Formats: sequence, C-alpha cells, structure tokens
Amino acid sequence: MRRGLALKALARLWVLGAFAIGVLATALWFQSSLAWQGHLQRSQMAGVLLYQSLQGRSAAPAGLDVVALPQMPAEGAAQWIRQLPAAGGAGFITELSIKDRAIGPGTGFAPGTALRLVIVSDSLRYAVSDLESAAGQSGAQKLGAVTRLLARHCSTPLIYARLGEQNWQRIDGNALWGCTAAPRDLRLPAALLAVLGLAILLSQSAETTASFGAFARLLRQRRTLGGPDSYRTGGPADLQLIVAAVNDHLAAARDQIAKRATVLSGVSHDLGTPATRLRLRAALIKDGALRQRLEADIDGMTGMIESVLTYTRSELSLEEPRQISLSALVEALVADYQDLNKPVSYTACAPDVAQGAQSLFSARVGQGSVPDARRVLVLARPILLQRALTNLVDNALKYGRRAEVSLQATSDRAVITVEDEGSQLTVEEIEAVLAPFQRGANARTIDGFGLGLTIVATVAEQHGGTLRFEKGRRGLLARLEICRNE
Repeated sequence: MRRGLALKALARLWVLGAFAIGVLATALWFQSSLAWQGHLQRSQMAGVLLYQSLQGRSAAPAGLDVVALPQMPAEGAAQWIRQLPAAGGAGFITELSIKDRAIGPGTGFAPGTALRLVIVSDSLRYAVSDLESAAGQSGAQKLGAVTRLLARHCSTPLIYARLGEQNWQRIDGNALWGCTAAPRDLRLPAALLAVLGLAILLSQSAETTASFGAFARLLRQRRTLGGPDSYRTGGPADLQLIVAAVNDHLAAARDQIAKRATVLSGVSHDLGTPATRLRLRAALIKDGALRQRLEADIDGMTGMIESVLTYTRSELSLEEPRQISLSALVEALVADYQDLNKPVSYTACAPDVAQGAQSLFSARVGQGSVPDARRVLVLARPILLQRALTNLVDNALKYGRRAEVSLQATSDRAVITVEDEGSQLTVEEIEAVLAPFQRGANARTIDGFGLGLTIVATVAEQHGGTLRFEKGRRGLLARLEICRNE
C-alpha cells in the first residue's frame, strides 16, 4: 500500500502554506493601499499648489499643463467649453465654485472672489456633493480635495478654471491624477489570493476528514452484503496504518471463525456415528418410556450441534448475495406454514392507487390500482434470510398462539414484522435473550437451544439492518429491518 505523508506533517504543510499565502495577500493589500494613498496625496497637493499658481503666488506644479484661453462669453461658459477642440464635445460636465475667505486686501483680488471650475470628462460626472467641507477650510485645501476626487476615478478629465475676472485657463493634470497615473490596484487580487489560500486549506481538511469518514462508514458496514474482505484507501499515512491494522484484525477474526466452524463441523461429523449407535442401542431397550427419553436426549444433542453450526455458518457469510423478491419469499414461507395447518397469516401491502384523469365522456375521475408493481426487490442471501424469518415465526408460535406476518418497504429499507398473540414476554425480556444460549423464563417446557434470535440478529446485521421488538396490538411484535441495496 502506498504510504503518504503523516497527518501531522500534512497539517504543518497546510498551515505553513496558508500562512505564506496570507502573508503574501496581506503584503499585496498594504502595498497597494500605500501606493493609492500616495497617489491621492500627490494629487491633493497638486491641487493646493495649483490654487496658489492661479493666484499668481507661485508657478504651476510639475506635471500640470496650464494654457490660458481667450475671453469667453459671460453666460453659457459650460456650453462654450464643450465645443472647444480640446474638450472634443465631451458629454459630461461638472461645475462648481470655490470661495476663499482669505482672499481680500493684499492678495490682488476683491473679497469674496470665487474660483469657478468646469470639469470636462468623457466617462463620468463627478459627485462633488460628496466632498467633505470643514469649517475654516481654505480655497487651496478645497481645490486639493477636488483633485483628490479626480484621482480616485479612472478618467481623463480637463479642468477649466477662472479666478475672479481673469481669463479662463485649461489645466491638463492627467499626468498626476489621470487614469494612466494611477498605480495598479492589487487589493482585489490580494483578496482573491487570500480566499484561494483559505479554500485550499479547507478543501484539504475536508478531503482528509472525508477519507476518515468514508473508511468509518465502510467499517460500520463490514458485515453487510457485498462488504469487502479488506479495505484500501488513500489519504495520510496515519489513515493507511489504521486501515492496515483493521485488515489484519479482520483477517485474524475470519481465520478464527473459520477454524471454529471447522472444529464444530468435525465434532458434528464425529458425533454422528456414536449418535447412530446410541439410537440403535436405544431401540433395543424394552422399557418404552426410558427409550423415548433416551432418544429425546440424542435428538437434543444433535439438534444443538446443528444449531451451533448454523450460527457459525451465518457468521462466515458463505452464501453469495443475489437479487430476490422479498415479497415472494415471505409469501412462500407463510404458505408453507399454512400447508402444515399452522396459524400463520400474511398481511399484504395495500396496492398503490393511481388517480386517473377526467374522461371526455364522464365527469367522474377514474382510479386504478397497481397490484403487482410493488414487488419488493432486495439484494440478500435468501437461505439465511429464510432461516431468520423461520426463527421469528417459530418463536411467535412457541410463545404465542399465532403469528401474523407483514411486509412494508421504502425506497431503501424493507421491514418484515412478525406479531404473536398472547405472548407473556416483555420487550426487555425478549431483548435479553438475544445473546447466544439465552432463553426466556417461560421457555422451560418449550424445545429450543437459545440460538434462534441470535441467528436472526446476525442475519439482520449482515443485511445492513437491525432486529427490534416492541409491544403490538395483540402481543409481542418483532421488526426485522434490512437494507434493500438495489
């Protein structure tokens, strides 16, 4: 068997891999965030310096192309700007005014002079209403907030500015706040990388858990139909070691059961000759009562050996499973008892009723039953299953006055119920005699060896089901549930 890494080593690799991916994603996120913050701050600082340049207090900052325009008409400036060759007939115009309380005597501008801005864009209209305006904010700071807003979006805007009665000026600052100047935003790839790392870690954890879970399900079904003699699975080395140990244990258990069956079979064969001699010699006894008691003891001895052999063979599961009609098997079994005048009855499942459509010639809605379409097909060992049902019916006849058998099925399970009439055993007492060679308190005058219900429980387990008891309407009710395995 191919060995993989140990679970502890795999866990360390997954954790280290996830940690490395997380560190890389975090580094990309912070690097991109810092780059964007630097881009926005440079754009904002360019706006502050641009305001001072428009006042004539300093030169235009590097990266800005400022061109003076001829005198514009007093009204309709936005429409006039739209028709300029540089604007190219752009369809999105954003207008706003900036007032600076610091403008006044000594600045060369009349108090209350406003900076009028017309922003021309071919892709979007800027939401200047979202700009935060703090009390006492200067005009330079306000213009810096506008250019920061421009840098947040991928566009190629042109700014037309007019301070007071000066001529209009066209400012091309795409080298600072345009789409081409923006850094690569790696935050989305970083988030996707973190999600990918988490998905890999979770998928590997789920795969390992699924490997253990699948093996656990197979192990619980080790005695059911079609169960393998040994198991093979992938996954970590720890799981493969467990599987190897389980295979060794199952092989040892099968060998032990096979040896026990061989010994019991040999004992049964060896006791056959002495039992035959005892039976012949018992026939020579003239005392009839003594002869009958001796023959009964011989029959009990041979019957006990045969019961033990039957139980051992059921544990070995030598019979190959095949698909059978469970409903036909139950009906045939009940019919055999009825032929012997035994009080055994069978309650068939109610047929399915199909609702028909309304006829063209009648207002009544037709109905039809499907009598034979509900054959209960199961994958089972028919001889063992018939023996188990026979044991249940025999117990019902021994401890009660009659046996009523019924069959119900779903898509994946089938339940055979056997109810007696007048049994004095309680559910607790009947469940206590499921162990081998255990008999009920009222069974002293009833023939048996205490292996009947043990064989039934073993057969039920081999068919992926259970044997349960409960109080019925007239007596004790046994439920033999098996898996259909269709």
